Amino acid sequence: MSSMIEFTRNYRDASTTTGYQFEFYCDHCGSGLMSPYKQSKLGLAGGVMRAASSFFGGLGGAASAASQSNDLLRGKERDEALRESVAEVKKQFNQCKLCGSWVCQKACWNSSRNLCQKCAPDLDMELASAQNKARAHWMQRKALQTDMIADIDITKDGGGKPALPAGGAKCECGATITGKFCPECGKPAPAPATKKFCSNCGNEAGPTAKFCGTCGTTL
Repeated sequence: MSSMIEFTRNYRDASTTTGYQFEFYCDHCGSGLMSPYKQSKLGLAGGVMRAASSFFGGLGGAASAASQSNDLLRGKERDEALRESVAEVKKQFNQCKLCGSWVCQKACWNSSRNLCQKCAPDLDMELASAQNKARAHWMQRKALQTDMIADIDITKDGGGKPALPAGGAKCECGATITGKFCPECGKPAPAPATKKFCSNCGNEAGPTAKFCGTCGTTL
């Protein structure tokens, strides 16, 4: 098998006592390709002998001898099955002349450069990947520069009620309100003036302002 050692360095023997089958793997992505199943003539003959021995009860010695003979010959039959499998599956792989790797044609081979994707990446695929990464980066930057809470009153407390200004608010009756209701007349505390923020630059503007004082954007 020395002539096929480069191709067969990465495979799994899935053979059984009745037949031979091998799975070959791409050196880069690791995807596998299973060879066609090949019936073992020796395994079939041994099974017939064992069945006859069990049925007649007097052929045990012959069955044992046949089994030992099959074990001696099975190595040669397996090597032949592996050679045939290599010849069959090898058509789906290519060897890179630069790095020597055996790679699958579907995912890891650049047919236009006649090299593997690691040694000669597909420039169209690399460009598409770079563009997608750049788009994701700029989307994040754009999101950070955009006011995402313009419709949320951040002056409200956790219960959704307006937060009172520092030092309390003045009631219509003139009393100072330190809670949610006036301690003198019982009226609710007045809502604080809603703050405005520019949707373009995020600068805070006065509650009655119509234009941003920093960039001039209409509020």
